[in-house]
Amino acid sequence: MNDCLFCKMVVGEIQPDVVYEDEQVLAFRDIHPKAPTHILVIPKQHVATLNDLQDTKLAGHLLQTVTQIAAAEGIAEAGYRTVINCNNAGGQEVYHLHLHLLGGRTMTWPAG
Repeated sequence: MNDCLFCKMVVGEIQPDVVYEDEQVLAFRDIHPKAPTHILVIPKQHVATLNDLQDTKLAGHLLQTVTQIAAAEGIAEAGYRTVINCNNAGGQEVYHLHLHLLGGRTMTWPAG
């Protein structure tokens, strides 16, 4: 996707603050953090929304990556939140699937 912000990060046109990368995923710090730790985990393959995710292995890998990053960031034991916004009413702003990893403070509910 030529105009996708996150695809530009995957190919190196835009340099995010990367915290993890492998063959399938890229994880980087959110530029507008909502918690002391706010990291986005994206598939390198363009998948527009959660509704479009068909690859169950990729889905599992995304979740496993979140748990690994939470441990590396030192927030796994205290706890953290993951969020996937889907489409406009769900709050999705960038149409490239991404998981928010939030931690470093106590989360409240309802989320918003």
